[in-house]
Amino acid sequence: MVKGKKEWQKPGFKLFLMTVPLLVMVFLFSYMPLAGWIYAFYDYRAGMKLANCDFVGLKHFISIFNSPVKLHSILRVMKNTLGISMLNIIASPLPMVVAILLNELRSVRYRKTVQTLTTLPHFISWVLVYSVAFSMFSTDGLVNQVLMGLGLTEKGVNFLADPNHTWLKMWGWNMWKVLGWDAIMYLAAIGSVDREQVEAAQIDGAGRWKVIWHVEVPALLPTFFVLLLMSISNIINCGMEQFYVFSNAMNKSSIEVLDLYVYNQGLGSNQIPYATAVGMLKSVISVTLLAMANGMSKTLRGESIF
Repeated sequence: MVKGKKEWQKPGFKLFLMTVPLLVMVFLFSYMPLAGWIYAFYDYRAGMKLANCDFVGLKHFISIFNSPVKLHSILRVMKNTLGISMLNIIASPLPMVVAILLNELRSVRYRKTVQTLTTLPHFISWVLVYSVAFSMFSTDGLVNQVLMGLGLTEKGVNFLADPNHTWLKMWGWNMWKVLGWDAIMYLAAIGSVDREQVEAAQIDGAGRWKVIWHVEVPALLPTFFVLLLMSISNIINCGMEQFYVFSNAMNKSSIEVLDLYVYNQGLGSNQIPYATAVGMLKSVISVTLLAMANGMSKTLRGESIF
């Protein structure tokens, strides 16, 4: 570093200025909302001033475990959350496989077309995804029209209201939406593979599949393990949007995950303090899982994930 330069002239300071807008957004949308945790310690009702509400301490936290109804509901939504998250974790190698297959396509135009078509669903909102699902799988949807036209069924079946295999259906829609987007990271990792290793393997007689298995897959494993550990640490965060739009009276018991349960209890049932308490416990568990995943990364890989 050249001596005599002022702070604002140093490259590091310019990089810091570039990160300032991001830091401001993180503070506004991730840290400022934590002030709302105070509602968990009051008997608050929407529209009331917090100063006029009774301070109840840990009442709403204790009620989670003392009330059989609430405890049963928590166990039910945790089962749904963990079940759907485990399906996503089991399928976590799929984006890597897609990236490898895309990289093996010799036609650049076809590869770009497939990559565009598989990435596009990531930018479609869940409301529009549900609209597509409704037009296809409702009682009068396209699928039922085809089945009745072929004589395979006499009347339409409302697949969206069917409570059977809900986890698999939610996993399928989510995978369709994120598969191409998640593959981008692995495509970038494949692009950083040393071409000399590939050429050396080919000179030694390795075919395309052996090059993939012995050169490209080992190069992708560090990225895969980091994403896998992050998924494990984020196992109770399924999100809410997908399950909110697909939820109905028939499948609610098997589709309601923890985030949707907090929303339904807080805004749907006006139990804001109780929902806040559940959300706080969820955040504490998430941070604990993240620390455990980081410890696993240090033990297994010798590197920290954050």
